[in-house]
Amino acid sequence: MPNIVTIFIGLGVVVLLIIMTSIAKMFRKAGPNEAIIVYGFRGPRIIKGSGAVIFPMVESCKQLSLELMSFDVAPQQDLYTKQGVAVTVEAVAQIKVRSDRESILTAAEQFLTKAPAQREGLIRLVMEGHLRGIIGQLTVEQIVKEPEMVGERMRATCAEDMSKMGLEVISFTIKEVRDKNEYITNMGRPDIVRIKRDADVAAAEAERDTAIRRAIALREAAVAKAAADQERVLAETQSLAKQAEAQRDLDIQKAQFTEQSRKQEAQADKAYEIQTNVMQQRVIAEQVKVQQIEKEQQVKVQEAEILRHEKELIATVLKQAEIERQRIENLAAAEKSRLMIEAEGRASAIRAQGEAEAAIIFQKGEAEAKAMNVKAEAYQEWTQAAVVDRLIASMPEVVRAMSEPLSKVDRITIVSTGGDGQVGANKLTGDLTKIAAQVPALFEALSGMDMHELMANVKSMRARPNGTASNS
Repeated sequence: MPNIVTIFIGLGVVVLLIIMTSIAKMFRKAGPNEAIIVYGFRGPRIIKGSGAVIFPMVESCKQLSLELMSFDVAPQQDLYTKQGVAVTVEAVAQIKVRSDRESILTAAEQFLTKAPAQREGLIRLVMEGHLRGIIGQLTVEQIVKEPEMVGERMRATCAEDMSKMGLEVISFTIKEVRDKNEYITNMGRPDIVRIKRDADVAAAEAERDTAIRRAIALREAAVAKAAADQERVLAETQSLAKQAEAQRDLDIQKAQFTEQSRKQEAQADKAYEIQTNVMQQRVIAEQVKVQQIEKEQQVKVQEAEILRHEKELIATVLKQAEIERQRIENLAAAEKSRLMIEAEGRASAIRAQGEAEAAIIFQKGEAEAKAMNVKAEAYQEWTQAAVVDRLIASMPEVVRAMSEPLSKVDRITIVSTGGDGQVGANKLTGDLTKIAAQVPALFEALSGMDMHELMANVKSMRARPNGTASNS
């Protein structure tokens, strides 16, 4: 039985904890800088600075910040004043949600689902529109010289629209006003000139008064100085007379003291001079001894330096010269061996190249000789008909060679007197015909055979059955 009671107590404690945890989760608290908007089956409620239980499934809640919102109001476009001057105005606005229940409900209706950036954007648009209207009603001088008046007019103008959104304008401050045409800069120049003019006039008057006072003071100072100078001169004269008397007595005493001092100094100088001469002679004698000892030591040092220098030369110069001589001899021997080897190699290469070239020349000559023999045998077997055929076949080449110089002439000018009956181009054609007619004579001179006889043999050879000509 006790166990059952304990179980029931435990279950009761667990249920109580579950209920308390559920209630704690449903409980919402609102800080002093925010308000909780509760909506559901019981209608909209505002929780500000306290807490409430929100029943799930039938109620919901959202937080609305009551903190001060500060943002810049700086229209991107130029604002035109009453005078038509384009200006750029930058301001700072401080806005917050009003604390009464109706304003909180209105702000919740307007901004509860919007992000802070969206909310500030909407407010900025309203503020910029009112600022544009206010700037259009004022002059540049009013805007620049009375920024507080602009701020008051902005708060008064925006109050109604802000109230419709559940907001209020805490402050509106003009940060900067500027224009592109330097109107604001030139606006203060008349005042600056006037202030400078007043300052110059005041400075001139002050200098005038100062000069007058300075002149009066200088005159009084000059009078006082003259009187003081007279008294000073009188006092100085009396003082100089007394000083002269005192100086005379002093000079007499000084002369007496000087005479006695000179006598004593002369006696002391004579004694000092005698003693100085004695000491100087002793010093000179000692200096001579020291110089003799120094010279002896210098001689010994020079002898030792000469011996050291000789040994150093023997150890450095002579040994280095010997080493250098051996190195040069070794290099010369190596160079000589290299040159001999290179010369033998070149001689062998030249000898082999010469033998190869000689063999090639010998083979070439032998081949050319064989070709000449074959050509000679072929020429011996030629008949007169073959010779005639060869000469006739070569005749066009001979005529072409004879007329080739004429083909390279760009222009021919014919001068004819008409003595032989041929004029112009006919003369040139006749000369070419004569040149062609001299070709058979040229063949006869070169071959030593009569062309008429060769042609007769050709005709007789055609008449024979075997086609051979007789050798005459």
